[in-house]
Amino acid sequence: MELKIGAQELAKALGRSQGIVEKKSTMPILSHVLLEAKKGDQLVVSATDLDLAVSSEHACEVLKEGAVAVSARHLYEIVRALPEQTVTLKKAHNNYLEVKSGPSEFRIVGLPAEDFPALPRFDKVPFAPVDPALLLEMIERTFFAVSNDETRYNLNGVYFEPAGDALRLVATDGHRLSLSERAVGATFGLKRGVILPKKGLAELKKLLAEAAESGEEQPEAKLGFVENSAIFRRPNVVLVMRLIEGLFPDYKQVIPKAGEKVFKVGRGRFLETLRRISLLSSDKAHAVKLDLSKDLLRVLSQNPDLGEAKEEVPVEYAGEPLKIGFNARYIMEVLQAVKSNEVVFELADDLSPGVLKGGEEADQGFTAVVMPMRI
Repeated sequence: MELKIGAQELAKALGRSQGIVEKKSTMPILSHVLLEAKKGDQLVVSATDLDLAVSSEHACEVLKEGAVAVSARHLYEIVRALPEQTVTLKKAHNNYLEVKSGPSEFRIVGLPAEDFPALPRFDKVPFAPVDPALLLEMIERTFFAVSNDETRYNLNGVYFEPAGDALRLVATDGHRLSLSERAVGATFGLKRGVILPKKGLAELKKLLAEAAESGEEQPEAKLGFVENSAIFRRPNVVLVMRLIEGLFPDYKQVIPKAGEKVFKVGRGRFLETLRRISLLSSDKAHAVKLDLSKDLLRVLSQNPDLGEAKEEVPVEYAGEPLKIGFNARYIMEVLQAVKSNEVVFELADDLSPGVLKGGEEADQGFTAVVMPMRI
């Protein structure tokens, strides 16, 4: 195998693999990328952790066809540091990879291409076109609420539920829930909702952002589902992720009916206040107390080791007074996902969940639920 390729193009290909390759695996090959020089002057770069795989095609000058697997991290770091804009890759004896660029030469230990796991291949995938910017926004509005508790594997991803021409994404960790629903004008051929894994979504976000920022008038992006996998395709790049098996909880039961105590507050001001007041909240719980009265919200925190903090925030509210505790971080993450200048906070009593929504058109279809805390 021997080829010449632009260093920037190769760095882009290797950059896509960094979040997928396994850093500490019992199978060393999973920390490698597969480089394949093919007919038609193409380099195919692939990475997998057996649950997630990405493969991309890049224009190059192929001098000799062939394939080799090399350390993804080391090759990426070398290519980013190269002095010239073009790089020559050559497979040498014993699967060594020779990297040359201007005066620099490297020889990296590689592994046989035959040892690399076979990448999933699907022939008849019912793909549906997606708007990269829209899907990216929906994922970002739910991703933060995904559970990190690996014992609750069915919560370790985002629930993907088509509803007619609309699409609903839902995530929860048992303490908060985030839901984003938008009309996408596409059907994905799914009989019921599926759970997309967190790691796969992190990589999908990168590819969607790449598409949304490409400058193309209508960037091409397609999403399809087959067997137990989701497949995302862009020109010259394919991402395949294994779906999480298991039942997602009935999220509709968690979203309360409209609360009687509803107040409106400026998003930016509320966010900054929570940041300040939570500085003195207890470390893990980030507990703050909201003391709501007519047109005024007091935000308070107490920590026996550090002291206490309080701040008043003007709000639009005309109902009965209420005191309720929340994890400040949960509310802050919702406020960061909201685009409106004002948010609407619905409450029932000090033991019921709070519901947050954006007050403007930009946040249509977005709902967040946060469980209260006893303080």
